[in-house]
Amino acid sequence: MLGLTNLFKYHKTSFIFILMSSIMYLSFAYDLVRTDTFKLILLYLALFVFAYQLIKSTGFNFRLLVISAILFRLLFLFAIPNLSQDFYRFIWDGQMTIAGSNPYLTTPDYQMEMGLLLNFPNQIELYKGMGALSSSHFTNYPPLNQLCFAMATFLSGKSVLGSVVVLRSIIIAADIGTLYFGKKLLERLKLPSNRIFWYILNPFIIIELTGNLHFEGVMIFFLVWSLYLLHSGKWKWAAGLLACSISAKLIPLMFLPLYFWWFVKKNNPLEGIKKLTLFYTITLLTVVILFLPFFSMEFITNYSKTVGLWFGNFEFNASIYYIAREIGYAITGYNEIAIIAKILPIISVLIILGFSFFKRNNSIPKLTTSILLAFTFYLFLSTTVHPWYIATLVVLCVFTNYRFPLVWSLMMILSYLSYISIGTSDKSENLWIIGLEYLIVFTAFIWEVILKKRLPVT
Repeated sequence: MLGLTNLFKYHKTSFIFILMSSIMYLSFAYDLVRTDTFKLILLYLALFVFAYQLIKSTGFNFRLLVISAILFRLLFLFAIPNLSQDFYRFIWDGQMTIAGSNPYLTTPDYQMEMGLLLNFPNQIELYKGMGALSSSHFTNYPPLNQLCFAMATFLSGKSVLGSVVVLRSIIIAADIGTLYFGKKLLERLKLPSNRIFWYILNPFIIIELTGNLHFEGVMIFFLVWSLYLLHSGKWKWAAGLLACSISAKLIPLMFLPLYFWWFVKKNNPLEGIKKLTLFYTITLLTVVILFLPFFSMEFITNYSKTVGLWFGNFEFNASIYYIAREIGYAITGYNEIAIIAKILPIISVLIILGFSFFKRNNSIPKLTTSILLAFTFYLFLSTTVHPWYIATLVVLCVFTNYRFPLVWSLMMILSYLSYISIGTSDKSENLWIIGLEYLIVFTAFIWEVILKKRLPVT
């Protein structure tokens, strides 16, 4: 009690910022309608201002910032997500698993046509809540996600809110884990440990992961833990945790080539190739083992088809792709997504291979810098960039000299506005809003990466 009194005595201003931020997070969680654009922008921007002031006023008091980060997340605990309806599909998949059905083998549309299941609580509510886009496609969530979804269903029974609370608790726990291992890794690298708060106290991260229940937080936890163990020399365990990260979200799968120079050394390349091969084997074998409970030939067909749709059929919040699309319209008069969506991934692969073999990623700062830049280019070239995709960039920048992901996390409010318009009767994105977002993001990116020519810390 005395410690808390002293903390309040010397950080009165900080407590005011904590109180104001708490009120705003509560308003965001429980009193925000997704179509209320003015309130959304006001709360979002104000929370960024208060986060900056809180960090500044505490003088990076680690204890107080940790308390704040956990408090802000707990404020969302009993809130139904108001900017995303994906959680309905999460619970649907969990109900399917608990009911003894493989969630990868049927679409919700098909299941509803087959009739209601006796052991499937809230089937109609979940189906209506997820929306037509989700209900018409097979699930694309990897097995570790499915385990979390099933756990939420098992622990909460018929309650949708109960499932939300369990899912949110998992994500909060993952963020605490990221805080722990992120801090330890920064200390090992002799970098300021308070950098981790750029991620942990970032309002975008709190709202998008804890608030909207996106499992990038779980993926990031395993990725950061894996990087920590890799730096500690425990690369076999790091491979297993990287597999867990892939099994939460497939994104880290594209990072695998970037580990090449971590293992392959100039003085003993053969030994390095052996270790690299074993690292890949452990990673991929663990992923396969995690997928095994759901495995069937039909699963492979459905899952590959669904993942392919996200890369080649859907369009949202893109940048370079939208420019290419407009050029295609001008030349042919048609949306050439079928052609463009095949070319852009090839360019992404070439960029990733370039960072893999022409950049010596033999330290964590160099490795995370290459992952950060490679994934950034991938997002710039993607047809679909949902807000929560940027979370990975935000955590990676903590270990590098680059800060443009923080700018992007602030500007993501603009993609929210476009996202909200899609959720209403207006099905088209406002390209002026998207253009403004990427104008600012590309300016920050070009300034840091090209004009300032910043190098990874060594």
